[in-house]
Amino acid sequence: MTSISSGENPRVRRWRRLTRDGSLRRREMSVLVEGAHLVAACIDAGVTIKTLILSSSGSRQREFTALAMRSGKNPVMLADSVFHLIANTETPAGIAAEIALPCVQEELRAAASCVFLDGVQESGNVGAILRSACAFGIRHAVLGRGCADAWSPKVLRAGMGAHFVMNIHDAGDLAAAIANFGGKIACTVPQGGIALAGADLSGRIGWLLGAEGQGVSHALAECATLKITIPMPGGAQSLNVAAAAAICFYAFSTRDARS
Repeated sequence: MTSISSGENPRVRRWRRLTRDGSLRRREMSVLVEGAHLVAACIDAGVTIKTLILSSSGSRQREFTALAMRSGKNPVMLADSVFHLIANTETPAGIAAEIALPCVQEELRAAASCVFLDGVQESGNVGAILRSACAFGIRHAVLGRGCADAWSPKVLRAGMGAHFVMNIHDAGDLAAAIANFGGKIACTVPQGGIALAGADLSGRIGWLLGAEGQGVSHALAECATLKITIPMPGGAQSLNVAAAAAICFYAFSTRDARS
């Protein structure tokens, strides 16, 4: 087992950069995930684990040893102070892994459903949307320009493992990605759309969701074949984009039961 006690170690410095530098993640096709839940999700999904990393005095060593055995990797042990350097949480659990950035396995034109994100900048919202999409059977997501990096530590934590069972695409041209999908496009609007309960959710649907506050851009909204409003009898003017997404995805997943 390799042990590292210096924060100046080249491997430690690189891992620290991986948590902060999206361009490095894309260039090297590597991501650092932190926490037992995400590491276990990687193993369960068959994601390639390049290096398993443990803190020398982690309180859950038995659990971490079991994960190490499942991963087939001899872990690198970091001194606690060094592990803190690569961690992105205030109280690190003591386990992390460098993984190969999962590749998209299926083209959009073959996807039964998809979620398209237009400029959703808040990391927690992006992760929560991916988590809800996964929970309700949507296996594709396309992130357009201006979105939080899907593979940043905060999005990974909020996604709770959804990343490893979904096909996540980056798109410089979201309109082209929508055209490539080729199915019905449903866009949520605060008012004036079809009430969700009465909307025709049959067939292949791509859910188009926009940035917090400003919503979907006008140009992309023109791509929508179905505009949906979620009735809010409580009087609130709007919903958080992640909450709206979860409601829509649930309605989509239960459409056959409602018809």
